[in-house]
Amino acid sequence: MKTRKMDAEHEDRYDMRLSGSGGQGLVFAGTILTEALGIYEGKNVSQTQSYGPEARGGASRSDIVFSSGDIYYPKALKLDLLLALTQEACDTYYLNLKDDGLLLIDSDLVDQPPAREVIGLPFTRTARENLGTPVVANIIALGVIVSLTKIVSKESLIEAIKSKSPKAMLDLNLRAAELGFDLARKEKRSRKKTQPARI
Repeated sequence: MKTRKMDAEHEDRYDMRLSGSGGQGLVFAGTILTEALGIYEGKNVSQTQSYGPEARGGASRSDIVFSSGDIYYPKALKLDLLLALTQEACDTYYLNLKDDGLLLIDSDLVDQPPAREVIGLPFTRTARENLGTPVVANIIALGVIVSLTKIVSKESLIEAIKSKSPKAMLDLNLRAAELGFDLARKEKRSRKKTQPARI
């Protein structure tokens, strides 16, 4: 699994896109991750998102650019990470991903991933089966992203969720994040088992 990690000594930019359809909470997820990066981790960060017809069900996205150094262009360019929660989003945006970038998809909703390395996890099904609603698939995805990439600490993500969540959704969102952390742990264990032993 190819993932770039950012740290205080790594002052290059990291571009990521959370994509899917309107109603999947991608702008909200982007806002949480932006706060985790900027407020709790001290990174320079920029967030942009699409509005308009996308809010009624078309392809939607939230882009986040962050760096330990200066950000001279605030919009996402070549992506280090792409989250695609729908087939349309995957088809639309995967060509913007770097060759060594991480492609993360909802394995139930993206049934024709591109011919490249991809991590497919059942975000929406996990939300529905464990929490009774698909609306927190976005938060589960954030938990997975943070666990796999280490772009922020889990503690920073939790604090950002607490800060940005409406009171009525706070407990649900925190439980969703924990489900995401757990999904990532299972994915890591699964990949270790399938990797050939080094001689």
